[in-house]
Amino acid sequence: MTSIFDDQGRNVACTVIEAGPCVVTQVKTEDTDGYNALQVGFGDAKVKSTSKALQGHYEKAKTGPKKEVVEFRDFNIVEKAIGDVIKVDEIFGEGDLVSAVGTSKGKGFQGVVKRHGFSGVNDATHGQHNRQRAPGSIGAASFPSKVIKGMRMGGRTGGKRVKIQNLRVLKVFPEKNLILIKGAIPGHKGSPVIIEK
Repeated sequence: MTSIFDDQGRNVACTVIEAGPCVVTQVKTEDTDGYNALQVGFGDAKVKSTSKALQGHYEKAKTGPKKEVVEFRDFNIVEKAIGDVIKVDEIFGEGDLVSAVGTSKGKGFQGVVKRHGFSGVNDATHGQHNRQRAPGSIGAASFPSKVIKGMRMGGRTGGKRVKIQNLRVLKVFPEKNLILIKGAIPGHKGSPVIIEK
């Protein structure tokens, strides 16, 4: 993340995203596939770590193997053909509202205080030994005599698909295929993110 100053002199936190150039690797139509979509590849991958089937798929598009391949249904820009390059300024403009989809940072196994925001036992001096961050009671007695589904407990935190909507595009740098998006984006530095308009 970084920050820039807007027109009114306010310091605005933003995230820099490299959003291109993306290559069209497949065009799906209603006739052949049952729906309209555009498959787009981003980032160069090594040939040796790409399967033979995918190598043939990329050869049709006259491009090398890609790290990330994403399909966008009902792509509403001008007609694209296999092998066409999509640049960032063709889709995004300053002031646009976009959605960011990514995998959140994995935090491993966490307790209820970190995972769900439980307060724990605040009065630690009165009869408490090592129960400050414990979940407390998790169910009733003989009825229903089970832990109800959805009970908030400790467990694996993060590492899930997260979508953040209504993020504003602050600036577009077409020569470097970069966009500045206001606020935070899910995932760690360098992780793949899908930006939807």
